[in-house]
Amino acid sequence: MTNPAERLVDLLDLEQIEVNIFRGRSPQESLQRVFGGQVAGQALVAAGRTTEGDRPVHSLHAYFLRPGRPGVPIVYQVERVRDGRSFTTRRVTAVQQGRTIFNLTASFHQPEDGSFEHQLPPAREVPDPESLPTVVDEIREHLGALPEQLERMARRQPFDIRYVDRLRWAPEEVRGAEPRSAVWMRAVGPLGDDPLVHTCALTYASDMTLLDAVRIPVEPLWGPRGFDMASLDHAMWFHRPFRADEWFLYDQESPIATGGRGLARGRIYDLEGRLLVSVVQEGLFRAL
Repeated sequence: MTNPAERLVDLLDLEQIEVNIFRGRSPQESLQRVFGGQVAGQALVAAGRTTEGDRPVHSLHAYFLRPGRPGVPIVYQVERVRDGRSFTTRRVTAVQQGRTIFNLTASFHQPEDGSFEHQLPPAREVPDPESLPTVVDEIREHLGALPEQLERMARRQPFDIRYVDRLRWAPEEVRGAEPRSAVWMRAVGPLGDDPLVHTCALTYASDMTLLDAVRIPVEPLWGPRGFDMASLDHAMWFHRPFRADEWFLYDQESPIATGGRGLARGRIYDLEGRLLVSVVQEGLFRAL
């Protein structure tokens, strides 16, 4: 039986069915909709497969247009917008059962020697990831044992997630909390050496916890939920090379939530505090 990291690599390995057209699997799961990070990661794979491979992706901008159906394949149609001297641009449309569910524009850039460099450091000191419990261990500690559905999800989870701040379980614990969250993450197993796979795996992971920052002042992250939430759009900027199977810190905050929508932004750092990726996402929040 393959481990969750191998299943993630397999999930990102699209079938090419025609020039510029790829098909991706969508696992049959108990979720109401396909996980947005899966669609974004697969779309980025499709875009990257139509390039020469010598230009890493430096940014992507995407919109989630309709919920995808689990268990139904997704077809990715790639438009080769531009092949310039140093930049390559691709536009990807994801189609499921004849309906567009997602679109993405990705830009690839030939690395250059810059004349200067700077970055803001992480906003706060955080514990080493190995000193923190996994999110599964935190849930087990609180509940005594994982419910059957969560146990199945934990076995399939391709990323080890460790919250810097312990999970809050009661409404009184979230009262007055700032809309901030930070997690350490890494793939639960090796992902190979293809840089595109690592980029697409981290794109997958970037949608897993980012909207937590919006919910933190309103309700506990685990347990009964008072809101239905869905990703509306997603943007990422890739600053440095990285491996998604090595620890990275995902520092997240929500500057505003209003009108049924919440904005979240994240910065992803390696163990040495180097900024690797910047992320911004808006989500829809509706009371259940």
